[in-house]
Amino acid sequence: MYKFLTGLLVITSLSFAQNVDTPDITANEIYEHIKFLASDELEGRAPGTGKDLIAAQYIKREIEKPGVKFLFDNGFQHFEVTGASKIDGSSELKVNGTTFQFDKDFTPIAISATGEVDAEVVFVGYGFVINEQGVNINNYANSVKGKWVMVLRGAPSGNNSELFESHSSLRKKIITAKDNGAAGVIFVSGVEFDKNDNLISQTLGAGEPDAGLPAISITRTVADLILKSGNNTIESLEKLVNSSLTSFVSLPVSGRVFSNPKVIKTKKKTMNVVAMVEGNDPKLKDEYIVIGGHFDHLGWGGPGSGSRRPDTTAIHNGADDNASGASTALETFEKIATHRLELKRSVIFIAFGAEEMGLLGSRYFVDNPPVPLSKIKLMINLDMVGRLDKHTKVLTLGGTGTAVDFEKYYEDAFKESGIDLKKSPEGYGPSDHASFYSKDIPVLFFFTGVHEDYHTPTDDYDKINAEGAAAIGEVVYKIAMGAANAAEPPIFQLAGPKERSNDTPTYKISLGIMPDMAASDIVGVRAEQVIPGRPAEKAGMIKGDIIVEVNGKPVKDLYEYMDRLSELKKGDLVDVTVLRGEEKIVLLVQL
Repeated sequence: MYKFLTGLLVITSLSFAQNVDTPDITANEIYEHIKFLASDELEGRAPGTGKDLIAAQYIKREIEKPGVKFLFDNGFQHFEVTGASKIDGSSELKVNGTTFQFDKDFTPIAISATGEVDAEVVFVGYGFVINEQGVNINNYANSVKGKWVMVLRGAPSGNNSELFESHSSLRKKIITAKDNGAAGVIFVSGVEFDKNDNLISQTLGAGEPDAGLPAISITRTVADLILKSGNNTIESLEKLVNSSLTSFVSLPVSGRVFSNPKVIKTKKKTMNVVAMVEGNDPKLKDEYIVIGGHFDHLGWGGPGSGSRRPDTTAIHNGADDNASGASTALETFEKIATHRLELKRSVIFIAFGAEEMGLLGSRYFVDNPPVPLSKIKLMINLDMVGRLDKHTKVLTLGGTGTAVDFEKYYEDAFKESGIDLKKSPEGYGPSDHASFYSKDIPVLFFFTGVHEDYHTPTDDYDKINAEGAAAIGEVVYKIAMGAANAAEPPIFQLAGPKERSNDTPTYKISLGIMPDMAASDIVGVRAEQVIPGRPAEKAGMIKGDIIVEVNGKPVKDLYEYMDRLSELKKGDLVDVTVLRGEEKIVLLVQL
């Protein structure tokens, strides 16, 4: 019944859109597109939920016009993304041979590695190893090799609370335990941390890779049984640790714990929607202008989703981000299709999936293009174009420095638009055009600005300035047609690093690479780009190198890479081990 009602909704909405359809870019049509894509029925269009498919089918139907050719699988370029982790209920916990109940007494956590550990236990307080800002704590001064470590969740309050918080995530504590030779991690909540003694939610970190060790969450009741032989309880030990933070090391515990946490990593399928209008010039039709915008959003939000209200589980409709960009792009493409006989070069439309997960749709497209990337002469990206201020009418145009004499390709299009243009020359930006810029393709990025509803459940269609979006669509149409018919296409030039913006503010330092955010088939972090003049390039790192160790500590994935960087500071001389083909190379990187 549910599927039937959903299908009926799609058909009804599509029929309505087709009844009012015109070849022009109109505010009414853009508004209706956004209203559908950002409706509660689509539940935030999260990748792999099925709601993304409904949105993609809608977009495909809207661009199905005379002269439009669908690429890939009848317009859909399918790809996989990491889904939620599923905790297997057959996971076991035994303490000195006594079996405990899954999901009542214990649970594996979502970032646990699947494995089996039968070993003694060492209580290590908060599991800290800190030597910074005048604070020196090492809860692993005594050996824990091959043993379970029991770790208090969270961090102590009071002085240095901000420093402690930076070391208190589940992943950070697991990585620290792994670095010190532990076999597995047992998390327990102190009374001050959670008087209700809840187990860690099985959804926390559910879309992330494992942290490298088996890890479980247990109740204080189970923990107290493990500690019983020493006449200790979690409540008493929490007080002890909090009163002697710098001197507490560890406490061996008698008895053995067996657990075999089983975490199943799932994959989800999502898609890009891709279509083309072919040009008419015998030679130039094999060159391409790309127009696109992502159509996915954050679904129901929650921890790890990217929501700015991660403690709120509610539909994040994403009207501006980015139903507005996808809707304006498809209206623009529709007008281009109507004027297809005027085209010399061909124009490709792309509605990208999984942008919010790390530009995955655009990355997949440039890695698996339907045409040679060298033949793509311009990429125009629309992301959050639905909030043009009605008074200032300021629009940011990114990428204005990514082609030689770029102004001649876009300035005339703005002259009668009434839009106040704010230029940004850099080619990199936090949206899908970055994937094209990394491949030496000129880009233009249309953006009307961040607002208080960004990445919250309140980004709704009734706040959209559809007239402003239509005006932007007309500008994009003029730029695309001009570039498609120009005697010479835009010529790429470097405009700023091809680097993800979160490489600098998230860490104290940066190696100066653009990590491959989408790679899931390797152990380590692949350097998608190595920025000229930055530490990694100066040390000899090249594009494609896979970072597997930093200062002798392993790097299994992007999360561990981030953790290793957080331990470094400017001026350090760092050993970075990379795989280059079959060869392992150690580079000395001066930060």
